[in-house]
Amino acid sequence: MTQFRLLAVAALFGLSTAASASTFYTISDAVSESVGSISDGTSGTSGSFSDDKVVLAARDDAASFVASDGAIRGAHLEAAFVHVRERLPTARELSDVELARAILTP
Repeated sequence: MTQFRLLAVAALFGLSTAASASTFYTISDAVSESVGSISDGTSGTSGSFSDDKVVLAARDDAASFVASDGAIRGAHLEAAFVHVRERLPTARELSDVELARAILTP
């Protein structure tokens, strides 16, 4: 499993460099800030993706999803997609890949 994670992370870095960095960071920052605000209002957390239990549980699935170009869709990631899109209207406009990349952003 550790080798798979390393492979997924390496593939993720390769894919992320091919994407437009400014667009990627703008989207992920906006989603991260918005989800953090929602988390603050509902559970008193500190306000980042890493504090949201549903999103945190989906990080491995998100890495696999991005590294496989959308071929691997884990249950935790699907739950995070629903969770974030229900609570964050701007996330509804993002593709699954964009949202998965935002989930991976620390």
